[in-house]
Amino acid sequence: MKVYVASKNPVKIEATRRGFSAYFSEMDLLGISVESGVSDQPSSDEETYMGARNRAEGARFHQPIADYWVGIEGGIEEREDGISAFAWIVIIDKYKTGESRTTSFQLPAKVVELLHQGYELGLANDILFKKENSKQKSGAVGILTHDTVTRTELYKQAVQLALIPFLNAGWY
Repeated sequence: MKVYVASKNPVKIEATRRGFSAYFSEMDLLGISVESGVSDQPSSDEETYMGARNRAEGARFHQPIADYWVGIEGGIEEREDGISAFAWIVIIDKYKTGESRTTSFQLPAKVVELLHQGYELGLANDILFKKENSKQKSGAVGILTHDTVTRTELYKQAVQLALIPFLNAGWY
């Protein structure tokens, strides 16, 4: 089985590997750079979803010979009580689509201040928590949970859930 992840980010590749490995024993999994078609820091549920969908479709366009194409997009959404972070996962094959959103978590006020200044979440975390390239490591969720929940683990479960239509073909 050949799977393309529409990213070179090691977190997204590993989350996809772990998610698929729960159901499939062998796969050739590769990451490729694909534009999301949305802003660098998606700031709504819809924009984040579109980024994941665009990535999956872009991977299929650039690498048409595969079994699955996976798009993962992290985003934020402002509410009256603050900003939450989450991600969308979109998996497509030649015939259908599977989608899932991670759980969300609230960001601290100091991170929100940096986001309001125009920083992307990963850079805001690096500045505030004195990290380097945190978005390709444990991410905001890892920093805030003291690595009890890493970005890879957060995404892995959503990858598994996005695979539901492919695991239950008679129902979808």
